[in-house]
Amino acid sequence: MGCFSQKGIDKEEYIRLIEEHREAMYRIAYGYLGNEALALEAIDEAVYLGYAGRKSVREPEYAKTWLTRILMNECCRMLKKRSSLTFYETPPNIEDETSETISLPTKIAIQSLSEELMQVIILRYFADMTIKETAAFLDVPEGTVSTRARKALSVLRIELMDEEGGNLNEEKS
Repeated sequence: MGCFSQKGIDKEEYIRLIEEHREAMYRIAYGYLGNEALALEAIDEAVYLGYAGRKSVREPEYAKTWLTRILMNECCRMLKKRSSLTFYETPPNIEDETSETISLPTKIAIQSLSEELMQVIILRYFADMTIKETAAFLDVPEGTVSTRARKALSVLRIELMDEEGGNLNEEKS
């Protein structure tokens, strides 16, 4: 049920929203930008933009989706702004807050995906969203999310195999 009588999100609710979703926000930003400092910068800007626009939220139950969209837009803006810079300054296998390691070739491969495929990979595997949640967030059918995820994983597999010097169909002689 929508809370149309309530206009926006109050300060305490917004702070609670940020605290509850900070880890997911970090994983999303890091997935897009591949750099801890840039990810934290994107989160700071998204939190600020969200706070400034918190009164415009019409349905508070969608606040997480609204904030995630702000963060993704900020990451995309930063990537466009800094497209001439290299984002692969961190050494391979740096651990993030979830103790998972992401190698440099994997970061490069993810960032080389098209925007549609990269969104699905980041939301599914960095933000731990289900197919249903990802579909609702992107406003596409669940089948589209599944197809994009399979395609993205296939592309990543091929790129990473090429990076390792492997070949999918034949052994090197």
